[in-house]
Amino acid sequence: MQINRITISGLPGSGTTTIANLLKKKLNLQYIYAGKIFRKMAEENEMELLEFEKYCEENPEIDKKLDEQQEEILRKGNVILEGRLAGWIAYKNKIPAFKIWLDCEKEERVRRIVEREGGSLEEKRKEMEEREESEVKRYKNFYGIDLGDLSIYDVVVDTTNISPDVVIKKILEKIKD
Repeated sequence: MQINRITISGLPGSGTTTIANLLKKKLNLQYIYAGKIFRKMAEENEMELLEFEKYCEENPEIDKKLDEQQEEILRKGNVILEGRLAGWIAYKNKIPAFKIWLDCEKEERVRRIVEREGGSLEEKRKEMEEREESEVKRYKNFYGIDLGDLSIYDVVVDTTNISPDVVIKKILEKIKD
């Protein structure tokens, strides 16, 4: 099967960026990270990420703008789009895409974030919980999306105890099916 649109979603620390970069090399597709666009918007508004997340709870037009950009990217095709709602954007707009969700146990995600960004486990756990709480609230209120509903994904892989190479193998096997 020839796939020219892939979405990769998952909670912070689940491995989405690592897997997106590996898939990009394997499948020779362009890779776009929606989180980078969001972070740039936070920077333009002179806010820290968590502060901007909270700001977005009261200002749905920001998420709407980001979603429109992601939809446009997906419609063009030949892309791997990484973002928390990337799969949902494809699904709700009926854009054919292979949708991936990466799952991972909470403590392992915290450990990975500390390894990547530094800081303490307690500090990163608290930040992660606040961020996820804000996102769950926004996605439910603005879109009626339950992030826990994984039924729209073509493949769900738990990355907790497996290497990125094994994750890639599982995904590529599913794509070939």
